Amino acid sequence: MTEYVPKRGLRNGHLMTVYCWGKSRAFPRLPPPTERYFDVEPGARVLAHCHWQPDVSARPALVALHGLEGSSSAHYMRGLAAKAFARGFSVVLLNQRNCGGTEALSEGLYHSGLTADAAHVIATIADEGINRVVVAGYSLGGNLALKLAGDYGDAPPRSLKGVCAVSPVMELAECVRALERRQNFVYQWNFVRMLKARMRRKAALYPHRFPLDRLEEVRTVRAFDEYFTAPHFSFQGASDYYFRASAMRVIDRIRLPALIITAEDDPFVPSQPFHDPRVRTNPHLNVIVTKHGGHCGFAAEANGDDDGYWAETRIVDFAQRVTP
Repeated sequence: MTEYVPKRGLRNGHLMTVYCWGKSRAFPRLPPPTERYFDVEPGARVLAHCHWQPDVSARPALVALHGLEGSSSAHYMRGLAAKAFARGFSVVLLNQRNCGGTEALSEGLYHSGLTADAAHVIATIADEGINRVVVAGYSLGGNLALKLAGDYGDAPPRSLKGVCAVSPVMELAECVRALERRQNFVYQWNFVRMLKARMRRKAALYPHRFPLDRLEEVRTVRAFDEYFTAPHFSFQGASDYYFRASAMRVIDRIRLPALIITAEDDPFVPSQPFHDPRVRTNPHLNVIVTKHGGHCGFAAEANGDDDGYWAETRIVDFAQRVTP
């Protein structure tokens, strides 16, 4: 495997994170997606943007999961799709409930441990003949991918061949605590801004379901989860939600090949959990902790047809190995 060497000038985790978030990217070889809706439960429909290979049942599929308040149009989702499609994968870019402008499709919200939607998609496409699937997630989506595998334990579906997680928030309480550091104010402000805007859109669509009396009080992700996420899903507050929704609760139960990529300089995903014995002693996990890379960044120098987004290439390499 190629060692990660950060792009020149991006050996600072904050610079890497902001650079990869803000830099525009083009994907000329990726064909336009088709829309696919999945009715994951009564009152809940999710939208996926899909890139299908012509001989879909004969090819493996990659199901990609985005991060908090992201969508199928996130640069890393489309970059991963372009690389996977070029190597023969069908690609399903799944929007979490309400993300990507889909607030009207689901009555409820989503949270960091809601694995049922991805499980439904895997089962549905397996019934349609796709029997080799890899799930890859970034940040919140990385936690979902790992928790999904851990929830399955010894009995994963036959079609699921492996999972990948980049910068996964797999110990939510520690990540939220890190997000509250002064130097991470901009990230917290941006997440809160998007979360509050989404709640206003939800309340406009479902005015009696989501009272906004306390929305103006929200200044942190923790407060949002305390007032909205936790009660909506019957958690006993934000701390209970963070504990129960974290992949760390089930990381030792993973029995599928799993690739985890994270960076020591990630601004708000501390690296300590990735050195935990529950992680390091599970033989099914391949854990890569790089010195640099930021949060969902991992930009390297471009070289020929390689645009330099190192983690995306590592995911596709892994997916090919587990879906021969």
